[in-house]
Amino acid sequence: MPPPRSPSAPPPPAAPPPPHGPPPAATAPLPPEQRPAAPRRPGDAPDEHGPGPDHRPDGTDTPPAAPHRAVVSPHVGRPPCSRCGTDNTHDRRLCRSCGTLLDTPLPSPVPTRLPWWRRLFGRSDRPLAAGSRPRHRIWRRPHLALPLLLLILVAAVWFGRDRLPEALDFAKDTTSKPEALRPQEVRASSQAPRHGPGKAFDGFNNRYWAPSEAGPGDGEYLEADFAKPVRLRKVLITPGRSVNQDEFLTQTRPSRITVTLVNGDGESRTRTLRLKDQSGQQTFNVPGSDVVRVRLTTEAAFGVRPDRRLAVAEVEFFGRR
Repeated sequence: MPPPRSPSAPPPPAAPPPPHGPPPAATAPLPPEQRPAAPRRPGDAPDEHGPGPDHRPDGTDTPPAAPHRAVVSPHVGRPPCSRCGTDNTHDRRLCRSCGTLLDTPLPSPVPTRLPWWRRLFGRSDRPLAAGSRPRHRIWRRPHLALPLLLLILVAAVWFGRDRLPEALDFAKDTTSKPEALRPQEVRASSQAPRHGPGKAFDGFNNRYWAPSEAGPGDGEYLEADFAKPVRLRKVLITPGRSVNQDEFLTQTRPSRITVTLVNGDGESRTRTLRLKDQSGQQTFNVPGSDVVRVRLTTEAAFGVRPDRRLAVAEVEFFGRR
């Protein structure tokens, strides 16, 4: 007998009628190689029981590496990258493809220019074309530059033989230091007591030569002779009676002197020297060859007074014997 039901409870649903026909056949399970892979979240370990999406029939799951190919680029000036083979410009330090530090290229050798004398007399090392060999001459080609240069030198010496001694003397004058030239004999046009011409050549600047008469001393002269011909270069004159300024102004001082040089053949040449009205030594360039006599003639003077005499403290000659 069925249990009593509450009047308020709904009746249970009726069971569906059984389907007509035979029941469906059971589905066979798929092999592990054909089962779809289960979805994985990021961070999950891969499924070890089935192949993944990168599975290959040959058993290798790692894809083969791409073949190494050098990238061809129009950039030149630096060797290609040692890692990827990419060409880079000479101003780059890192590879523009992989960022590897590039090797510093060696500087290209700069061709050196031969000196003129090697280009004139030596052989010219010209680069040969590819596949060619230098030719071996049976006879040597004569060089005309050296004989021509020697011929020019011989001709110059022959036509300038008269000037050759002067050229040698000039070279000696410019390269050697002048030495003091002591005269063998000195004289004067006149002399005052205790002030003879030797006072002007004794090496002391506080003793002086003076003529016999007071006044401007125009035409009065000092003369020096040398034992052998000398090559004169400089004349040093100390005007006045002393280098002391107070004593310097007490006598007449020469302002213009004419120097006459006489050589061994008796030929003479003159030069005019203009002196300053100041105490001390004054130097003048007076070149002369084969000089045997020098005369210094007074043409004008400073501080002329009737009670004063012309005074010259010292005269020195420098040159080469």
